[in-house]
Amino acid sequence: MDKQFLECFKKQKQHQEKVGQISYNQRIRMLNALHRAVEHTYRKDIIEALATDLGKPKVEAELTEIFQIIGTIKHAKSNLHKWMRPKKVATPLAMLGASSSYIHEPKGVCLIISPWNFPFNLTFGPLASAITAGNSVIIKPSEVTPRSSEVMGDIVKTIFKEEEVSLFQGAVETSTALLELPFNHIFFTGSPAIGKIVMTAAAKHLASVTLELGGKSPTIIDSTANLDAAAKKLMWAKSLNCGQICVAPDYILVEEGIKDKFLKSCKKWLVTFFGEDSKSSESYGRIVSDKHYKRLEQHIENAVSSGGKLIAGGQVDAASRFIAPTLIDNVDPEASVLKDEIFGPILPIVTYRSLDDAISYINTKERPLALYIYSRSKANIKTIIKNTKAGGTVVNNSNIQFGNHELPFGGINNSGVGKSHGFFGFEAFSNKRALMKQHTFGVTEMLFPPYTGFTEALTKFAVKWF
Repeated sequence: MDKQFLECFKKQKQHQEKVGQISYNQRIRMLNALHRAVEHTYRKDIIEALATDLGKPKVEAELTEIFQIIGTIKHAKSNLHKWMRPKKVATPLAMLGASSSYIHEPKGVCLIISPWNFPFNLTFGPLASAITAGNSVIIKPSEVTPRSSEVMGDIVKTIFKEEEVSLFQGAVETSTALLELPFNHIFFTGSPAIGKIVMTAAAKHLASVTLELGGKSPTIIDSTANLDAAAKKLMWAKSLNCGQICVAPDYILVEEGIKDKFLKSCKKWLVTFFGEDSKSSESYGRIVSDKHYKRLEQHIENAVSSGGKLIAGGQVDAASRFIAPTLIDNVDPEASVLKDEIFGPILPIVTYRSLDDAISYINTKERPLALYIYSRSKANIKTIIKNTKAGGTVVNNSNIQFGNHELPFGGINNSGVGKSHGFFGFEAFSNKRALMKQHTFGVTEMLFPPYTGFTEALTKFAVKWF
């Protein structure tokens, strides 16, 4: 165990009660400090770091990182007073003379392990939730985006005390060492495989977890859909951040008779967005690392070698880690792009004849983080939602659910455990503590021993009032 980790953890443990008792005004001040750092002091550094690590265009950096963090903080500041108030609940008549409520209290010392695809957003978003709930936090950002992690380290060190928030950089061994510590709550964003490791480590200390995972998020397009609008939105959703997004569409289920028309629109919009040569476009980023580039290149090779037909894209360049937005039709069911989460700008196309076939196809796979439906048929939309399970669903758009702070965000089973964003993020980092107050004589006192015939009769009567 690294002595530095252990000393920081002990310090946060020693101060957790003090940190947990900070007032509404103090929490707002901490949020304001983070807000100023992201929007003003470090804005240029954030944009530069994202360009360095991910080749992320400035507009994408603003839209998907800076604006999202600012929105998260503003929403928290507007609602925190309401979230912190005790919540009154009803009390059974059989407990006449008592009142009931519950409060949200801090869980304590929390660990946030954040990913590389949106390094600032997916670090400072959960951090804002942890702050609103009154916790101490240790952050472990991804080593895959080193410049972004460095900037985040500077921000944390500048605006927070060590006993409030600390950040440690490093690779897998750093995460492993931190997971040995008895945190009160762990918030992890990453793959299902690593999520299982995190959950196993948390179980040793009976720590609660929020796991933001991923998986294969499907899109259904039926014959009633506005195909051109669907193509436009889907090509944007899949090319944003080069498809390196947990909620990105992972495969398309399109009704057989409309496939050709849909794919024609997809190709048109890719040219509109990025020109004939997306490699030279200033609006398109790059794959984060050589490892991920090779993984995606192998997906394309595997799909094509097993009979897949390239409809668009397929161009790659290892030196710059460039992979063009790629559409593949006629994909073998056993191809890796239909087995593994893609997490890149590759979109396999699968056709279906009946809606039941599409629903069955989805239900044979793990439950997804997102399910997208493009349709103008209310009956079809209702049928799909009723007969599938997913962390979230969007009708006639993609990816936008992440930006609504009023919605719970998170998966189910393989795609995640727990919810975040807005109140749901505050709740994830809080313990709901039940409170009851006895104000007058309680009816239950009449049921104390010694038990008599009267006690038995009163018990039967009282049961009716519970």
